[in-house]
Amino acid sequence: MNAANIDLMNDPQAKREADRAQANRDELKEHIAQAICHDGTIEPLKGLHFNRSSSPSECVHSVSIPAFCAIAQGSKEVLLGSDRYQYDPMHYLLATAELPIVSQILEASKEQPYLSLRLDLDPTLVGSVMVEAGHPSSSRTDVKAIDVSPLDANLLDAVVRLVRLLDSPAEAHVLAPLIKREIIYRLLMGEQGNRLRHIAILGGYAHHIARAVERLRKDFNQPLRIESIARELGMSVSGFHHHFKSVTAMSPLQFQKQLRLQEARRVMLGENLDATSAAYRVGYDDASHFNREYKRLFGAPPMRDVERLREAARETASSI
Repeated sequence: MNAANIDLMNDPQAKREADRAQANRDELKEHIAQAICHDGTIEPLKGLHFNRSSSPSECVHSVSIPAFCAIAQGSKEVLLGSDRYQYDPMHYLLATAELPIVSQILEASKEQPYLSLRLDLDPTLVGSVMVEAGHPSSSRTDVKAIDVSPLDANLLDAVVRLVRLLDSPAEAHVLAPLIKREIIYRLLMGEQGNRLRHIAILGGYAHHIARAVERLRKDFNQPLRIESIARELGMSVSGFHHHFKSVTAMSPLQFQKQLRLQEARRVMLGENLDATSAAYRVGYDDASHFNREYKRLFGAPPMRDVERLREAARETASSI
């Protein structure tokens, strides 16, 4: 018997809490498994997404959105720049900005599929809960936009009650907004409260970096003019670099490069563009430079990578 079990035997209240948390984890797993029977993603309630996978995945390049993410079964890893974040049913991930990330499902099988949920976080709603809770903006501004924390019993309980509403559509219309507010409140009160305030913060460097991220996302195919952006934000070039990297784990140039390469991959897949055309579309002047950077990020030259993705999609479609 390990020390944790001995502690639970000596503390009846702690044992009750542990039993309640385990029952909630089991119920969450059961609800998600019933709601999504095949691999893929669904949105059973507005802003609430379920994901199921019967096998570990390759690395998937995407752009994060402000969201609360929890796993009912299995585990996953998310990479932001050079930082790695791994989580499982005992932990949650909070993302507070739109950033280029790489994610990979680590544990999944047909017998025990990966089951997860994502709750999108509306900045207006987060701000409203902050005001109602009388919670001041944090003075800490250099907080990364993604992190993982233990999923405590009260937060897990609120998540399960939200998912439970899938069985009662009439109640969901009234109660879902209230439970979403509770989840946001518990996140604000938890150890990631400073991070969550990034979504709604009205001042400080986090707000400046959010504006810079939006600018870079909008003009990703334009030449990067750091001096101009820093001047618009009222920051020095060195200060802008420091605060941007402290929040996004990337330099502005790395951030723009990942956005460009992900968009190039998308247009080659979706619009059947060749590599040279895609390179120019996303702002590269040199196709060979584009090919080298693409291979460095995705592990294969552009057209070979796209053909591999198409083949994987065909295999998935034929197996359904």
